[in-house]
Amino acid sequence: MFDTKNLPTPSYVVDEKKLIGNLAKLQAVAKKAGCKILLAQKAFSMFHVYPLIAKYLDGTEASGLYEAKLGREQMPTRETHVFCAAYRDDEFDEILMFADHIVFNSFSQWKKFREKAKKTGKSFGIRINPEFSTQNTAIYDPCAPYSRLGVTKENFEPDNLDGIDGLHFHTLCEQGSEDLAETVKAVEKKFGEYLPKMKWVNFGGGHHITKDGYDTEKLIETIKNFKAKYGVEVYLEPGEAIALNAGYLVATVLDIVKNGMDIAILDASAACHMPDVIEMPYRPPLLESGKPGEKSHDYRLTGATCLAGDVIGDYSFDKKLTTGDKLVFADMAIYTMVKNNTFNGMPLPSIYLLKCNGKLKLVKKFGYNDFKNRLS
Repeated sequence: MFDTKNLPTPSYVVDEKKLIGNLAKLQAVAKKAGCKILLAQKAFSMFHVYPLIAKYLDGTEASGLYEAKLGREQMPTRETHVFCAAYRDDEFDEILMFADHIVFNSFSQWKKFREKAKKTGKSFGIRINPEFSTQNTAIYDPCAPYSRLGVTKENFEPDNLDGIDGLHFHTLCEQGSEDLAETVKAVEKKFGEYLPKMKWVNFGGGHHITKDGYDTEKLIETIKNFKAKYGVEVYLEPGEAIALNAGYLVATVLDIVKNGMDIAILDASAACHMPDVIEMPYRPPLLESGKPGEKSHDYRLTGATCLAGDVIGDYSFDKKLTTGDKLVFADMAIYTMVKNNTFNGMPLPSIYLLKCNGKLKLVKKFGYNDFKNRLS
């Protein structure tokens, strides 16, 4: 663990050693399965470590122009893939410049941009929706009823596959290889007749490959069987798996108030610095703490914004908290830096890299101008 005594807060700290551990696992899977693995930038876009990631992965996956440009700039020797629910006319020419693979969400979008796209010699795909849900949280389920993501079997247009090299499906969210294997069966059932005509198939993201207990052998078997059956290249584009458990958010206790229980107000905010705590929702892991009632002293940890619901969660501690205490939240690399905001004028956390030698390196510090320049 790193020393927080002289660390300004709030700060994100990304652990280089743990990041490398995740990357090595992913590289080993790719090698054994004969597939390619991309970084989904929507989860983790700390481009300071892109040169490191490029040593292990095959490229980046983008959700639009800016991420595509970032991936191309920071990983110039690796592949750049893009999927967007709908492309803007005034951005598509630039996307064609930066991307190697471009996936369309509908045949209407493909037909709109087809002639311009085909002239570039790039590779193009269609996202499909197998209408097979393996999760219970609708907000994260691309196969939920009335989903806008992907073409269903009913709306598939086999007569408009000229120029299409691949199919893309993304149905998982922090799930295991068992769910992927069942999803692949659903894809084959609905779209199997088109698979032999493709050069590649992208299995999307949501694969919790680096989580303890994940069945990597089943993943490898699923990919190898698919490749052998259809003669296609297979891509995976995990986000959370790249930086899972490799980051921290360090915060300081600013005040403690009482209202039925002890409430600690921190200089880190759920709403501003870890939005998934509210959106998922979930209770982030906190070092040296327990569940309510597990240890001697219970506290509700909150942010300092005016949002009444800016609540991080309820925790217990061996000792009473006091103002000035520093708390370290874990698994704060993914869906934090990419989602944070300056609501209420809250400062953005600094970004540090915990080097393999144990030293902290300041990567980025934010200030008033970063807040001001987002406004007008």
